[in-house]
Amino acid sequence: MARYKLSGKKHHLSHALKQASPVPSWVVAKTRGRVRRNPKQRRWRTSKIKV
Repeated sequence: MARYKLSGKKHHLSHALKQASPVPSWVVAKTRGRVRRNPKQRRWRTSKIKV
């Protein structure tokens, strides 16, 4: 990918990066295991973002 990105594209990619993170362990502990996984989690190689 190009080094110099448009600000809109950069914002979109950074938002997707934050969204793809797993659920923190303290959330699992606080909810007593009810929340275990992030349904919006995305594998970077298998599923691509439409930018």
